[in-house]
Amino acid sequence: MEILKINEISEILKLLKKRKIDNFDLYTVISQDYKTNEILMVAYANDEAVIKTFETGKVHYFSTSRKQLWLKGETSGHFQYVKEMDIDCDGDTILYKIEQKGAACHTGNRSCFFRRIEK
Repeated sequence: MEILKINEISEILKLLKKRKIDNFDLYTVISQDYKTNEILMVAYANDEAVIKTFETGKVHYFSTSRKQLWLKGETSGHFQYVKEMDIDCDGDTILYKIEQKGAACHTGNRSCFFRRIEK
């Protein structure tokens, strides 16, 4: 694991590559429980969301349906606190290893991945 010591948010943004998603320049974000490694959700972030997450330690996303910044837990109280931040080899996906308070999914499930497909 390569460790990057970063003190300025501008250094993080230089490492990232945006993708066009619903006409927005966004990054894919995977949220994973930092203790169990359970994948909790996948969402998107823009530069503002990454900056706010870095500055506050609370995960912010960009909602493509509402077309606005979204602080996870702002209405539900189910906040996500960043423990680690990893960037994939392409620089277009961020992995937040988080402490989840309450459910991650809007359905009330701990994870958004609660439906298994079997053959």
